[in-house]
Amino acid sequence: MAVPKVDGQFIAEAIKYIDENGVPWHNTSTKYELVWENGNTYPPKYVIAVANHLQNGAEIDVSGYNAVEAKNYLTAKEYEIQIKQTKYEITITSDSVTSTDDSFTMDNISAGDVFKPLDVSFVAVDGTVIKRNYGKGERRNTNQTLPRIAFQIYEKQIAALPVEEKEQFPICQYAPDKEMIRGIYYSKDEAKAHNINPFSTMSYDYDDGRQFVIYSWNIFTTLRFVQECLTRFGNPGDSFKLVYREKDEKENAEEEAVKPAEFNGYLNPYSTMLVESKNIIFRGAPGTGKTYLAKEIATDIISNGYFDDYTMLTDEQKQQVEFVQFHPSYDYSDFVEGLRPKTNEDGSMGFELQDGVFKKFVDKARRNYENSKKSTEVIANELSVQEAMKEFFDDVDTGNNTFKTKTGTEFTITDVDDEHIYLSIPQNASINSIRLNISEIRQMLESGREFNKLKDITEFFNINFTQQRYSYNLVIFNEIQKKKKAAKIISQEELKKYVFIIDEINRGEISKIFGELFFAVDPGYRGVAGEVSTQYANLHADSNEKFYIPDNVYIIGTMNDIDRSVDSFDFAMRRRFRFVELRADERLEMLANLNNEEKEAEAIARMSALNVEIAATEGLNENYQIGASYFLKLKNIDFDQLWSDYLHPLLQEYINGMYDEEGIMERFKKAYNQGKLDGADVDESN
Repeated sequence: MAVPKVDGQFIAEAIKYIDENGVPWHNTSTKYELVWENGNTYPPKYVIAVANHLQNGAEIDVSGYNAVEAKNYLTAKEYEIQIKQTKYEITITSDSVTSTDDSFTMDNISAGDVFKPLDVSFVAVDGTVIKRNYGKGERRNTNQTLPRIAFQIYEKQIAALPVEEKEQFPICQYAPDKEMIRGIYYSKDEAKAHNINPFSTMSYDYDDGRQFVIYSWNIFTTLRFVQECLTRFGNPGDSFKLVYREKDEKENAEEEAVKPAEFNGYLNPYSTMLVESKNIIFRGAPGTGKTYLAKEIATDIISNGYFDDYTMLTDEQKQQVEFVQFHPSYDYSDFVEGLRPKTNEDGSMGFELQDGVFKKFVDKARRNYENSKKSTEVIANELSVQEAMKEFFDDVDTGNNTFKTKTGTEFTITDVDDEHIYLSIPQNASINSIRLNISEIRQMLESGREFNKLKDITEFFNINFTQQRYSYNLVIFNEIQKKKKAAKIISQEELKKYVFIIDEINRGEISKIFGELFFAVDPGYRGVAGEVSTQYANLHADSNEKFYIPDNVYIIGTMNDIDRSVDSFDFAMRRRFRFVELRADERLEMLANLNNEEKEAEAIARMSALNVEIAATEGLNENYQIGASYFLKLKNIDFDQLWSDYLHPLLQEYINGMYDEEGIMERFKKAYNQGKLDGADVDESN
């Protein structure tokens, strides 16, 4: 008797049945446990037997299958199965922190890295038990659940603390000889300013948009914080309970910090604007930090609102961001696709079709988008095919391994690239070489069908005639099929966001670069509704292949309004982008990177005075004002050098050809120097 087939709703009903009736002693599990949504565990064999009874009316009988079969059956249905382990419970009071695990000690909080939380609760002195009120989208039982319930219980008291007390609030001390980590902050940026890595923090939302942010890493790192809350705000006898277990090998291998515990909203308001609009162009004066802002937004979105420093993205996450800069020579072949020179095997020159940077990036996002919609079984099968193909081509000694078609024609594989397999056919007098489309062979393998003759292939591709390459496809298919292994059980692919940044977008000839993609870029035609044939579609392996931009692609452009390298921005593109103006005084927070409050204040004063004079000059306007990023150069030079080497040449170019150039420049310099702090030296030359 195999494991009986049961539906998910009856597994849920079985859990309720077991909660009400218990598990007979002889049906308890000795090795595996099914972990349910509430954190409770159940014997897998008995759960299936009860579900079979409820769905099919069968007797509750576990004798027809073993524990491993039951475990594999439930795992395939994406239920969480763990090896049966001992649960531990920590009790936190204002006076002590104790655990049922004899090895636990507050002198080594780093030991929490190897444990997984199962449940948390607050127990009042009168016996009242309070559980965590989970927010929308909040994951259950993470390393952050314990501090969150402490905030939940004492939210008003913590909010009422003076700023100084919040900043000195004890959070974590890894060992007695280690420094105490302190601070309850109002944002991740403020925590970062106090040398707390935003990557290792947790946020708690309260009071319509406000936040508490504290350090939080493993399951034990906020025990000191919770105890301090009890000491300051609790009643004698109040306590918190934390139930946990040791992680299994798989859980230990995962780096939980790579992904945020939950989504609490984006750090940057422009991030939400981009997600809503799909396409945004930031326009404004030079130096307003448009490019820097674009990278901040991309990081904010990719990290799911966890941080906005691009350098903190993992290598894998950085693959979700692409950056290009347009210029007058940039064209369709650079951006979408085009013919590129290639040296053939015989030394002659030829051309091959290659994807441009945007098409490559969109294809990557499209694969993720399509895979996220596929079932785990389909993804597992595709992965099995991919591994079999890799093993086959790794084993092939190009030019030496000889294969034979059903008609006896011998051939060898001479080369393989991402799209084609190149064959040499010495016995063929008319055509001694041919290339096969890898995509066709992959489709055949992923179909799960048998291909024994050429007719099977023509029927599969729905064509009425046999092409010469199909006889070779059949041989390669059968060789790879021998290496295909059973599909592994995997989890469904997560849908990710991809951000494409185009710096100085108005310096390129937009209509020439985008071509027919005008239609696909439109936010209203994302997905297959906006699919188009590209200019070189007839050269694709599948000439009917269409190109579309999936919903998980977001485009940011930047442009200086005063840049005249391209006279006009294509109106067809204008209506497909949301234009956001950045004024010169909107990104002053960048100057905090000077790490010098006095210099920062002087930079703001000088910039403001200069920009007032620029806007008041006939023939100029606010688009010619100077942004804060110019003043970041003060990290390495002084104010006089900034004027002589950067601002003076730029402003001189602005007014070139105007009446009284010398007088205008004098007024600019005077305004610039009006912002100096008292006692600062002023160089009146230049």
